[in-house]
Amino acid sequence: MSVTIHGTAKSRAVRNIWMAEELGLAYAHDPVDFRDGGSMKPDYLALNDMGQVPAMSDEGVVLTESLAINLYLAKKHGGPLGPRDLIEDALMTKWTLFAATQVEGPGIVCLQHALMLPEDKRDAKLLDETIAKSARAFKHLDRALEKGGGWLVGGRFTAADINVAMCVFYFRGRPDVVASYPHVATWWADVTGRPAYKKAMALRGD
Repeated sequence: MSVTIHGTAKSRAVRNIWMAEELGLAYAHDPVDFRDGGSMKPDYLALNDMGQVPAMSDEGVVLTESLAINLYLAKKHGGPLGPRDLIEDALMTKWTLFAATQVEGPGIVCLQHALMLPEDKRDAKLLDETIAKSARAFKHLDRALEKGGGWLVGGRFTAADINVAMCVFYFRGRPDVVASYPHVATWWADVTGRPAYKKAMALRGD
């Protein structure tokens, strides 16, 4: 067992847990929790001096940033989940950057103001504005899924789908957003119906 995923499943580490489960890896899970100060303890800071989770260790390799970890795991262990050639590699990188720059930020705002914050702290106007601004990204995603036969790269489920889905995940407080885009809605049902996804979510308590 060489791969260890460090970070509670109630964090972005769940992205890496999902990937590991999809790959059928015999991995160890070290549930370091930032909420109780675990990520600021010396042994964890030796892995990630930023004190953020997740981190991954694999045969002496230590890597941080959850989306990058997923690309690494897919390339090393992924078979069909990883890229088959340079073009697919570039496309998986493209979709990962798209998720991080176009989807995750608005998604976090949506999660906070639709679900997480106390109701008296929620800003309905900000929420509506954020969802409206996210439409351009969701339209792009919807067109790509239509063109790709329901998947983002190579006509099959890959690391790109996991990385994008884990940023779309932040919109779960407003399911009408995903439902507004037919190809995104079908894709979302497909990815969240996967046994490995369900196992990762179960570790969160979701």
